[in-house]
Amino acid sequence: MNRRNTLKTRLEAGETIAAAWLDLGSAEVAEVLVHTGWDVVIVDCEHGPATVEDAVSLIRAIEAAGGQAVLRVPEGADTVLKRVLDKGAHSLMVPMVQDAAAARRITSSCLYPPHGQRGYAAPILRASHYGAVSDYATANAHDELLLMMQIEHVDAIEAIPEMARVPGVNMIFIGPNDLAASMGHLENMGHPEVRKAIARAETLARNADVMLGTVLWADHDYRSLRDAGYQFIAGACDVAMLAQSARAARASAREMLT
Repeated sequence: MNRRNTLKTRLEAGETIAAAWLDLGSAEVAEVLVHTGWDVVIVDCEHGPATVEDAVSLIRAIEAAGGQAVLRVPEGADTVLKRVLDKGAHSLMVPMVQDAAAARRITSSCLYPPHGQRGYAAPILRASHYGAVSDYATANAHDELLLMMQIEHVDAIEAIPEMARVPGVNMIFIGPNDLAASMGHLENMGHPEVRKAIARAETLARNADVMLGTVLWADHDYRSLRDAGYQFIAGACDVAMLAQSARAARASAREMLT
């Protein structure tokens, strides 16, 4: 387990990060992703089969292969956040954050007093290397924490400036799929109303001087998103890549055998 959050360091230095999704919950697939160049992998515990308990093994596999892990938790509940932090996750993506009050509850669950209300057990945690990181609770746990708040509902957009001011919030991550659905445009991220809403979210985040993240969507690729100010872009997905390759291989076999 890495003591330093090098992903956070890279982002703060201005680097644009392309990340891959791990939705199959497989340590072997995690290793494949890292060894093929995806040095930042998002472990998806919201939509993938991996549980919070599985997450530590997946993070361990990613880091052992030389990568950096982001954990998307299933929800921003205190009981979930403290468990994954205790287990050594230090880059968290929290879905469906609706307002600054929710952001404050999330950060409070992640930070030790006096900054928050995270329960103390530092000397026995994997996160502290079982006590070897002597300043874990007083400095390391806070300094190395990367918190991404997902904006996935149209009603959350105007709350972005206040969210960005919450101590501990590092990134606003725009989820265009659910955002479009909240506007009545499910599976139509390219709808003009959705584009306008996302542009508004981008402007608010930039004006608040907070890092921006998102996924590839509609006609937006890595370059266009980077040029729009995004520093963290989630693109490739293990399930999608497997399905696409399987279909192509099957089509090739079918063509040669008919």
